[in-house]
Amino acid sequence: MKQKAATIIEQIPPEDWEKTPASVKKMVELMAQRIEILEQQGLGLLEVQQQLVEKVNQTSKNSSSPPSSDPPGFGHKSQKKTGKKRGGQPGHEGKSRNLYPLEKCTRVIEHHPVKCSCCGESLFGEDPDPYRHQIVEIPPIEPIVIEHRLHKLTCKRCGSSTRAKLPDDFNPSGYGVRVVATVALLSGLYRNSHRMVQSALADLFGISISLGTVNKLRLEASNAVADCVNEAHLYIQQQEVVGADETGFNQANIDGGNPQQRQAWLWVAVTPLVTFFEISLTRCTMAAKNLLGENFAGILTSDRHGGYNWVNMERRQLCWAHLKREFIKISERPGVSKELGTQLVEQLEKLFELWQRVRDGTLARGDFVELVKDIRYQIILLLQQAANYEITSREKTPLAKTVRTCRQLLKIEGAMWLFVTTPGVEPTNNAAERAIRPAVIWRRTSFGSQTQAGSTFVARMLTVVTTLKSQERNILEFITIAVKSAREGKSAPSLLPEVS
Repeated sequence: MKQKAATIIEQIPPEDWEKTPASVKKMVELMAQRIEILEQQGLGLLEVQQQLVEKVNQTSKNSSSPPSSDPPGFGHKSQKKTGKKRGGQPGHEGKSRNLYPLEKCTRVIEHHPVKCSCCGESLFGEDPDPYRHQIVEIPPIEPIVIEHRLHKLTCKRCGSSTRAKLPDDFNPSGYGVRVVATVALLSGLYRNSHRMVQSALADLFGISISLGTVNKLRLEASNAVADCVNEAHLYIQQQEVVGADETGFNQANIDGGNPQQRQAWLWVAVTPLVTFFEISLTRCTMAAKNLLGENFAGILTSDRHGGYNWVNMERRQLCWAHLKREFIKISERPGVSKELGTQLVEQLEKLFELWQRVRDGTLARGDFVELVKDIRYQIILLLQQAANYEITSREKTPLAKTVRTCRQLLKIEGAMWLFVTTPGVEPTNNAAERAIRPAVIWRRTSFGSQTQAGSTFVARMLTVVTTLKSQERNILEFITIAVKSAREGKSAPSLLPEVS
């Protein structure tokens, strides 16, 4: 501080300073020091203000925040009125409801016109292609209740009483396999709480069930699909291209499964036809290795999370949707950052314009590879330009944040371009993010799970539901068969796609 004050005093001509009284010199020195203090405080306040502005302006477009956190009206562009009426326009091909095939119809009623609508002449005959109108109704549902009466008889010889026993193949829970599957479906696919499942069973099927039994049936369904979920996990680890993502999840310690109250993480690994979920109490490299397998030899599409850094850079594709948010964030900062960020966004838009042409078949892959070379060169140039700025280790200015981000991106720049040369690799990790979205909604409505078994149920049901949906298979029937097989000691059905 004294050195800075001396610098200010040096600006005073020496002859004037020599003539200045000692008391005035002392006052000037104190004022110079005070100015330096105020300047430093002002710079600190400016940094805080810039950080708050950046935080206030944070949206799903420039950060990893979900779209649900955006302010009302954000992202909705006002459209000019065209003067057209709402709905389908003249010439638009209409959409009609899908009709059930005749063999599925419970009853068919034929309607014939009696007289001509024009002249009144009587009409006879059959229309080979009549207009079909179907009415779909749900019949009153009553549960099938089978009562087993276990008689107790007394022996005339010794006087002992003996009660009959249920056959060994009868499940003691008191509920059939479709009830178990329905509980799992209501909890897993539709993310209902225990109490909502209890209410739905009573309202829809007239089945009375306790909250404790709901939990027991959920656990039975979870155990029934355990083997097929493990099989899906092994399948994922052997695929050529896998997308991965993770999000926070809450797991309480009611059963002692999380004694340190650690933050749980929901991991997902995605392929076109099989998706696997897993909940872990860590977000470190080990969790990523458990997800993908330590010997994973495929191509990984993911964000920049450090837990994936063990995968060779030559087999990684960084998500350009995440990179876009980083570039937009940089462009919204003041000064040099704004100029650099704007140019990075421009290069990214050029890249995706070319990529869209590759996807719609108007640009050959070889031409795409050549055109991307200049875009890659320009992006590297901009990142290096930002990385060359000198900053202190503790500096928190917008420029310092930009410099650190660009330095980090340069280290992994080689993992940005695999999609350019490798067919089947997408430039974004949207598939994994779409798959994990229902889990985020589940977390928000249920606040996570209370036990480790609850977390396992969540992960297994998400795996089953997401995988079966991608294969267009019936979820209720699959879980029903899985529970029935488990009760009979047989193998569960497979989640793997059928090889045609």
